[in-house]
Amino acid sequence: MAPGSRLLLLLLLLGILGAPALGNPGPLEDVVIDRYYIPKICLREAQMGDFIRYHYNGTFKDGKKFDSSYDRGATVAGVVGVGRLITGMDRGLQGMCVNERRHLIVPPHLGYGSIGVAGLIPPDATLYFDVVMLDIWNKNDKLQVTTVSKPERCNRTVENSDFVRYHYNGTLLDGTPFDSSYSKGSTYDTYVGTGWLIKGMDQGLLGMCAGEKRSIIIPPFLAYGEKGYGTVIPPQASLVFSVLLVDFHNPKDGVFLEHLEVPEPCKRRAVTGDFVRYHYNGTLMDGTLFDSSYSRNQTYNTYIGKGYIIPGMDQGLQGVCVGEQRRVVVPPHLAYGENGAGDKIPGSAVLIFDVHVIDFHNPADLVEIETVFRPEGCNVTTRDRDFVRYHYNCSLLDGTRLFSSHDYEKPQEVTLGANKVIEGLNSGLLDMCVGERRVLIIPPHLGHGESGARGVPGSAVLRFEVELISMEEGVPEGYLFIWHGEPPTDLYEQMDLNKDGGIPADEFSTFIKTQVAEGKGRLMPSSDPEKVIADMFQNQDRNQDGKITPEELKLKSDEDQEKIHEEL
Repeated sequence: MAPGSRLLLLLLLLGILGAPALGNPGPLEDVVIDRYYIPKICLREAQMGDFIRYHYNGTFKDGKKFDSSYDRGATVAGVVGVGRLITGMDRGLQGMCVNERRHLIVPPHLGYGSIGVAGLIPPDATLYFDVVMLDIWNKNDKLQVTTVSKPERCNRTVENSDFVRYHYNGTLLDGTPFDSSYSKGSTYDTYVGTGWLIKGMDQGLLGMCAGEKRSIIIPPFLAYGEKGYGTVIPPQASLVFSVLLVDFHNPKDGVFLEHLEVPEPCKRRAVTGDFVRYHYNGTLMDGTLFDSSYSRNQTYNTYIGKGYIIPGMDQGLQGVCVGEQRRVVVPPHLAYGENGAGDKIPGSAVLIFDVHVIDFHNPADLVEIETVFRPEGCNVTTRDRDFVRYHYNCSLLDGTRLFSSHDYEKPQEVTLGANKVIEGLNSGLLDMCVGERRVLIIPPHLGHGESGARGVPGSAVLRFEVELISMEEGVPEGYLFIWHGEPPTDLYEQMDLNKDGGIPADEFSTFIKTQVAEGKGRLMPSSDPEKVIADMFQNQDRNQDGKITPEELKLKSDEDQEKIHEEL
């Protein structure tokens, strides 16, 4: 007989003898598990003795529902594999991942058996469960901390008793969100290790750097335990926090200084009472810029140590050098405290100032004079009223070039003491020899003051490099010409060259030039002697008729006695 004929005869005999057909396997011996959804990432599977939380729908074969955790509005929580559940569920739940979904078919002998549950489950009922796993934990679990990102610079980490400001998203283990600081638009601010937080967060924040991101998984016994929290956190729920630490400090903190660049040499350091001009960028610890003097293209100018600025900066600017770049980290109790400032500085925020000191001075400062070169055998030096010619370069203390006489064809010319240059420069040019070179540091109250000048910032300390090119002896203040000896007794007659009883401008000019040439007197030094003589003539020609009469001509010394300030 052919093999195919023998198989057909066997099937016919089984049918006649009443054997079960292939499509009806008979009563189940074990739980049937259909893992119809398995998450891509399964960090943990439920094991015997684990505490689990899950939702389920329970139905009979015909689809009639006999129970549902969804209908009760509460998940089911319990220990798996220790006999607290019907045997079929105990077996069917083991090995599940969080968010995994299973269909379970539980035969009667692994469910409620031949007794059933009065009024709910008939005897010998096969039960169908649709289950989703929401949470798995064990009493031996520990806090799980994962660093997501960490800044390269981390000078300090969180310790117990520190005050922290952080953003967070809080979810259950299955991803259900329950809270977020981002939705409130503000950080969560609190002390660490003092019992103000759940134990898991107290532990999970330790060791964090400002700007660090962490994922913190907290088992229920380090969170809200059996009671849960309100309607958003069920009892015995594991919590997942995604945390960004914005900043932290300790109430005992002082100002932290980081010297980024200190120029050499540093001849002087700022002290209380000094007036400092500096640029700065102000940021929060997470790098958020809240203010910058650079954006205004203007330095911040203030006295230090006198309460004009926040205490942290008052302290942080002590001891700075001109040109120094310094980072000043200011805790909130030395900045704007719990209230913050405006809409850019939150309450309890640590502030970081990156400072570049442009210059500083004290209101009691004098001109600082450094002689770079002084010729040997120098016996004659400049005095008030002398007429000098000099070259100069003028800059700010940070090296910014302002002006230079070398940009012009001739040196600068000035009569010292005539209020034609700033007071500090006038002082710095006194007692100089021709050929001498000096560096002058001029404080603003001897320079251009708080208002500054064209091209010169307000309250700026100025640096001048000066070289004296020449000097001419001056005349006393108020004089345009002085005699080296006694003036002629017949002054008018000598001046009236053509003896016509009047002295016009040309006769006057000729006479004065002759006195200068013969060494009998000298004009006020000037780059334009003709103008000086013209001014003298105009002063003597009192009726402005173009001639000087005997009645009009007076010596300056005589006029001084009459309290009339005119020359000659």
